[in-house]
Amino acid sequence: MLIRAQDSVLVVIDMQERLVPAMQAPARTIRNTKTLLAAADQVEVPVIMTEQYPAGLGKTVPELASANAVVLPKMHFSCMEDTDFAAEFRRLNRPQAVIAGMEAHICVVQTAASLIEEGFEVFVVSDATASRTLESEQACIARLNASGVGIVTTEMVVFEWLGKAGTPAFKTLLPLIK
Repeated sequence: MLIRAQDSVLVVIDMQERLVPAMQAPARTIRNTKTLLAAADQVEVPVIMTEQYPAGLGKTVPELASANAVVLPKMHFSCMEDTDFAAEFRRLNRPQAVIAGMEAHICVVQTAASLIEEGFEVFVVSDATASRTLESEQACIARLNASGVGIVTTEMVVFEWLGKAGTPAFKTLLPLIK
């Protein structure tokens, strides 16, 4: 199935000041998430960002500040176990979740699994998702893939959201992908 802009919610999980530096390939993860945020803005995909225990892990990194994102603090590892997140996600009434975030093997995997259990189509953006170790990232991807989660890349998401070349959104986003 294709990822459709009109059906999607972009979920950015816990990309916080004290967490990002401890991750594998943090620069790649932040760069690709910035591209996803720019694309979401261009094609009108709503964005929900979460912050796990912000008093301890800090706020979302400034590079990912987005005027269009709803930012929600949480304590549960699965975002769907958090009342505010679950209410906001359901309010948007869209069948697809595109997930980027940290840590892949904890909050990303648990959120994706919860969404699948509830019948949503879930896509995890592998190059915009990270853990502290490569083994944890690989285990997350393998587990999610076996559970029916679509494992995608930033470019896959952007081009599926765009749907065609030559549009103003395509022209705006192309430099971010080259």
